[in-house]
Amino acid sequence: MRQHTFILSLLTAATLGTFVFAQAPAPAAGSPPATPSTRTGRSTGPRPASAPTPRWPDGHPMLAAAPGKIGYWNAGTGGLTGKNGMNLPTNLEIGEVPFQPWAKALYEARRADQQKNDPHARCVPPGGPRQFHTPYGLLIYELPEAKRVLVLSGGGPRTWRVIFMDGRPHPTSDDFIPTFLGHSVGKWEGDTLAVDSVGFNEQFWFARAGYPHTESLHLIERISRPDYNTLKYEATIDDPKAYTKSWTGGHYIYWVPDEDFEEYFCQDNNRDPSHLVGQ
Repeated sequence: MRQHTFILSLLTAATLGTFVFAQAPAPAAGSPPATPSTRTGRSTGPRPASAPTPRWPDGHPMLAAAPGKIGYWNAGTGGLTGKNGMNLPTNLEIGEVPFQPWAKALYEARRADQQKNDPHARCVPPGGPRQFHTPYGLLIYELPEAKRVLVLSGGGPRTWRVIFMDGRPHPTSDDFIPTFLGHSVGKWEGDTLAVDSVGFNEQFWFARAGYPHTESLHLIERISRPDYNTLKYEATIDDPKAYTKSWTGGHYIYWVPDEDFEEYFCQDNNRDPSHLVGQ
């Protein structure tokens, strides 16, 4: 049985019958009008009407499938800059990103060589926002009794990430080694899951566009579900060694109902390197 199906069965068995549904809030302003395909993200026509957002007994949204159902988030779309397609209308254009001079030069070099050195294409884990636009799907499970949220990636090296919801602080720099996924703590702010993450290493690109970062990266992610079929992802990048000020960008992700994402491990079947023209 696949990993995410196993986790869902545990969660459903433990809590089935305790969920409630509520009327969905109004769609987010600027929400894209078309539905992307599950594999490419290209528009395929008008979006169908959505069911209400599924909710927990305390009223906050579920970010996974409703009890008795399956599905996943089509995370292979969107980015942090630009306003087209699945991107938020509030995004900066690339020329507005407040790069430090060295960071802008590195970003431009990565673009010039057509991203041939992207670590993700060599099965490095997708840290930060990269996890939310890695192809082959995304699953988000809240485990209330464990006070954790799990974020599971279908693509890349099949990465899973823990968001602690128990109010713990971040580790101090003296007892924490920087990692690919960092250390994440979260809390619900109304209908939005707010996630604060620090402790990243510099061995990955936090977005496929190749924006640089350092070990000073402090990431604030805001994740919401305005209706059953839509996830809104927004990240604030705070890295004073790479940018002159913090900046924010994000995108929408659509739900793929009644399907499990395929089993894919880039270590066995890496589909990325052949697409890197600059290699």
